Amino acid sequence: MTITVVMGSQFGDEGKGKLTDILAPKAQLCARAAGGHNAGHQIVPSFFKELQELEDKGLKNVRDKILVSDRCNIVLDLHVAVDGLEEVELGARQIGTTRRGIGPTYACKHARNGIRLAEIFDPELFERKLRQLEQGYRKRFGDLLKYDVEDELKRFETYRAELAKYTVDSTALMYQAQKDNKAILVEGANFVTSSSTTIAGIINGLSLNPRGLTEVIGVVKAYTTRVGAGAFKTEDTGEAHQPAVEDDADGELFEIGQSWILLMMGRLDLVIVRYSNSVNYYDSINLTKLDVLDTMETIKVAVAYKLDGEELPSYPADLDALERAEVVYKEFPGWQKSTTNCKTWYDLPPKARDYVEFIEAFVGVKIKWIGTGPDREAMITRA
Repeated sequence: MTITVVMGSQFGDEGKGKLTDILAPKAQLCARAAGGHNAGHQIVPSFFKELQELEDKGLKNVRDKILVSDRCNIVLDLHVAVDGLEEVELGARQIGTTRRGIGPTYACKHARNGIRLAEIFDPELFERKLRQLEQGYRKRFGDLLKYDVEDELKRFETYRAELAKYTVDSTALMYQAQKDNKAILVEGANFVTSSSTTIAGIINGLSLNPRGLTEVIGVVKAYTTRVGAGAFKTEDTGEAHQPAVEDDADGELFEIGQSWILLMMGRLDLVIVRYSNSVNYYDSINLTKLDVLDTMETIKVAVAYKLDGEELPSYPADLDALERAEVVYKEFPGWQKSTTNCKTWYDLPPKARDYVEFIEAFVGVKIKWIGTGPDREAMITRA
């Protein structure tokens, strides 16, 4: 039995899917983990849309291969409506969520009034719980809540029969897969979200035997990006040259529904990466998008935070301290040569290798894969 876990190590959008795609042909079971038992979330219309997109790309028997845990919490249209209102309510302190309803869904999960997939197959139970949720939010937001509970109930009459074929007891499934010594590949969610995306959350959420973990891989972008509000200590505000745009895997802007969310870019923050390693204990790292830095004359990397002149031992929990902290940078000369589609370690310019080796030494984890472009084949594998 092998269990390989691919995890995001920054704010998300690290490029986890590429390595997952490369490793998937050797796996017998692939799992997506949002983290935390009973914590998976699923937006039903998006689920069916994704299946159709896979079929349109020519993948065969897609609907026979995808299963959804009966314990996952369902993201309702009600949650989506509430997500936007909660952001407005926070005003200047808003989180900057994607407004897809994920935060309110997890809030309901922890408050024990969320709706799990298994519960939609009991129409009376589903209706009672949905109406209770709607009434609670209506008391809080009043006429600001633009939501039709009757419309959602009607849609689930259609979803109910269709979802039944994909619903499975994931605990029993994963236990049997491990008992049968299946090769399991797990892709975790990004490190910053409403769920528990640590290795502990993945073990719990997928009922994995922790003694069976073969390799835990942290995926690290060669710089830092994030969406949303809040402290972004290494954001490049323009005083230094920054890459003009990411490759097609992310883009500088990405679409959420009918709006566009800015993907803010900044220098690589190794304080965050080392912190995520101290939580997850990576066996190896996949450094992605190295080629995006090819044109930079100087590359600055965050190696510490200082507060009132004292270096902080780790990424601070106190948001006020984080806001006031000063970033300590180390500068590297840019290699200013193309690394796009490099296939071996020695194809990289010496200065690019120096950059990689510093990250490796600072974090204390071997960099086993290096992404050098958007193509699937643009990946260096180091022994």
